[in-house]
Amino acid sequence: MAVRPHPLVRVRSTLSGMSGPGARGDLLGALTAWALIVPECVAYAQIAGVPPQNAFYAAPVALVAYVLLGRSRFLIIGATSAAAVLSGATVADITSDPKRAVGLSAALAVIAGGVLLAAGLARLGFVTNFLAEPALYGFLFGMALTIVVRQAAKIVGVSSGDGQFFPRLWTLLRHLPDWSLASLAVGAAALAALFALERYVPRLPASLVVLVVALAVSAAAGLEDHGVEVVGKIPSAVPVPHLPGIPAADWWKLVGGACGVSLVVFAEAFSIASRFAREHGDEVDGNREMAAVGFANVAVGFVRGFAVSGSASRSAAAESAGARSQLTSLIAAVLILLTGAFLTPLFTDLPEPVLGAIVIVAVRGFLSTSELRRYARADRASLGVALTALAGVLLFDLLPGLLLAVALSLVLFIAAASTAHLSVLGRLPGGRLYGDAAQHPGATTVPGVLATRLDGALFFGNADRTRLGLLALASAAHPRPHTVVLDLGASYHLGVPVLDTLDELRAALDRQGSALHLAGLRAVARPAFDHHRLAARLGPDAVHATVEDAIAAVARPPAGSQK
Repeated sequence: MAVRPHPLVRVRSTLSGMSGPGARGDLLGALTAWALIVPECVAYAQIAGVPPQNAFYAAPVALVAYVLLGRSRFLIIGATSAAAVLSGATVADITSDPKRAVGLSAALAVIAGGVLLAAGLARLGFVTNFLAEPALYGFLFGMALTIVVRQAAKIVGVSSGDGQFFPRLWTLLRHLPDWSLASLAVGAAALAALFALERYVPRLPASLVVLVVALAVSAAAGLEDHGVEVVGKIPSAVPVPHLPGIPAADWWKLVGGACGVSLVVFAEAFSIASRFAREHGDEVDGNREMAAVGFANVAVGFVRGFAVSGSASRSAAAESAGARSQLTSLIAAVLILLTGAFLTPLFTDLPEPVLGAIVIVAVRGFLSTSELRRYARADRASLGVALTALAGVLLFDLLPGLLLAVALSLVLFIAAASTAHLSVLGRLPGGRLYGDAAQHPGATTVPGVLATRLDGALFFGNADRTRLGLLALASAAHPRPHTVVLDLGASYHLGVPVLDTLDELRAALDRQGSALHLAGLRAVARPAFDHHRLAARLGPDAVHATVEDAIAAVARPPAGSQK
């Protein structure tokens, strides 16, 4: 078993590569990540409902914390739209006081991180496999629409009010006469510039360029005097340890929302890390990544930050710029630390409509309808799941929408697992092997023997369907089989309910004049079978190693007969 290096040893190893051939690429990747993180720090802090300086507290800590435990060479950890909006929605359910929101957001990050850290240490990384992609897609689509309507209110200079998507949209439209033309002009110009830069000069950090230009124009033209709201003074932001400082009752109120936050931030981060690992021939372990993302969230919670995750846009931009190791994250952390310590006063005149435009452009990737069209063409069930999750977010807000998405994922899993597909087996041409007769037209069945295989594991959810399916096949067979063989090679666990159902099947077949034989019984399932009454009622002659052995045993002529 390979010995994993201590996290501090890994950091020293990473730092030792600063003079290597990949150092220039890592430096360029760090500068690119910094150029994206700085404007998004300010923007995502507003989504989360906390002051901008709290994002600067969290950003460098998150990057370093992930490097200590994480394995991905390309994942950039930090504030994301999904994490920020979930954090803001969870905290908003408890308080609308901005001062209380800071402590609650930090505590939420600690709890969510603690859940992930514990789950990772318990090797529960597989749980995200049960969050169906259509459900997650619908949730993220609805989340992006919710963000857009909130940020659109900043662009037009009015409040979007409270409530879910549709009440906010109605409030925005109802206040059309109150829209600020100056704010709208600034926001529209920022949107146009962002789209133009991304299309025609994709290598430039569009968000940073627009932010710098907006600051210069705002200071020179005095946009605040023309009714355009600006960010205002941001204190210097150097992260120092700080307890969330909230009452014990508030900690308990955050637990439910924290579980939802932990699920989404890990699903987001691990999907990005896995994609880059596949592209570069690396390997990432789900359990370790879960613990690393959890540790990063706990760390930012103790410096008054808010929930963080992996950023697809920053990770992709840094990788395109040449990043090849975790040195990128360490350099970016130093740059952000310097920015928070010395450059935050420069953001005083930043127009709010520009921040709204930056956020809208950042989340537009979630609004692609290509997946919906693909589901509509090829998988109507997935389309229904995606649309249901989307409607849940828009009608009931983010956290209820997330729970609906999780519930739909579980329903899909249970429905798929409980579907019992039975294959009728026949002898393949030229040998003793048996295969699905429907799939191999040349396969021949044995007269008087119905050989079947359950294409999947037998468990309590599909056992009764399997029983009914086998009885129906036996009844439809002509002539009626004297033996029914069931291949259980895909079943590694046979619980008491499953064995009880198989015993009921044996009795029902016996009443019809057919004997039940089992094939492919796994060694790990054998003890449970041997201790069940079914073993004695079938007898040892009715249990076979393979389907071939079973058919050879039941199809041979009786002793003393003439061939």
